[in-house]
Amino acid sequence: MKVVFEATSVKDKPSGVGHYVLNMLDALYALQQPESFYLSGVSYYPGLRDWLLGNWAVPSLLHKYSRVLFLPLPVRILGILSKIPNNPILEKLESKFDSPDIYHGTNFAVYPCRHSKRVMNIYDLSFIRHPNYVTSVVRTYNHRVRQCIQWTDLVITNAESSKQEIVEYLGVSPDHIRVTPLASRYSGISLDIDKLKRPSQLGESPYILLVSTLEPRKNVLTLIQAFEQLKSTQKIEHQLILIGQKGWQFEPILKAIEESPWKSHIHHLGYLSDHEVAASYVYADVFAYPSFYEGFGLPVLEAMALGCPVVTSNQSSLPEVAGDAALLVNPSDAEELADGLYRVISDRSLRQTLIDRGKARAATYSWQRTAQETLAAYRSIL
Repeated sequence: MKVVFEATSVKDKPSGVGHYVLNMLDALYALQQPESFYLSGVSYYPGLRDWLLGNWAVPSLLHKYSRVLFLPLPVRILGILSKIPNNPILEKLESKFDSPDIYHGTNFAVYPCRHSKRVMNIYDLSFIRHPNYVTSVVRTYNHRVRQCIQWTDLVITNAESSKQEIVEYLGVSPDHIRVTPLASRYSGISLDIDKLKRPSQLGESPYILLVSTLEPRKNVLTLIQAFEQLKSTQKIEHQLILIGQKGWQFEPILKAIEESPWKSHIHHLGYLSDHEVAASYVYADVFAYPSFYEGFGLPVLEAMALGCPVVTSNQSSLPEVAGDAALLVNPSDAEELADGLYRVISDRSLRQTLIDRGKARAATYSWQRTAQETLAAYRSIL
């Protein structure tokens, strides 16, 4: 079995889908010999903006992989060309793939191959369920995904809740969807937690942690409100540490921080290295992830893997991922979120219980498992 795996979402500072692709590539390469399959190529398309600006370089993180196939057309252009029957441009591009059995599109689209089975990742349906939480570009996924479904042989998603939504909102048969749970970016990595040094950016005070892109869907504003309540009513000595890049509509979040009476206790650190993020989880008193909607919620798994107790949302896929290893709260209720955070901060027994359960639950997820289940999905359509 020969497979081409798309890596378009990988950037020099990866997040979200980029982390998934990089971890899957490593896991798939490691399984080639024991599983008797061949990763015959890693495809990469430039984004529309980079394409228009002539920025056609493949990200440095992909240089270590063999046979990276650069395809000089953005996905949006490919979608237009796919409407033309027997398009010679598509045929010429496909000839670069060396006749794989499977072409795997990993970012809400899949190349309209004429000679291979087509697999597409759909991580969530935020563009349908919550269009007010996503950018205008992500809203266009609705058309793109529905178009690609017409020629997709198999959809891969990462949670049962997401599978149910794909069936309900896109009309895909459950038999054509496979669920392959994700894993922490630290899964399988030799990481001596006891030797991780506390990053200097964190200061010396205890802190509540959020690791996330700053955007409306992540519900950072409610977290700030909950933090302000805790500072005012419970007199906690904690700081609030926000790690992640500025995303869509981040401005109200930064404004809320600037206008907060506790603004000197709220710190946005931006993008940090994987090592620094790991240390941030390890030294946090509690990890807060009150997202309104997630297709999976990898930061919850990362926190649990590194021994950080979690308070997260009781919506979408997050209860499925967290199980009984986290406190679940209504993400729209700042008071309930504050209460959950305070329970973990103030109750050592509860905190330790969540740490132990979290480590045990995180240990059941691995990228090897994800890769093996992905291979099983490929074979189910051959």
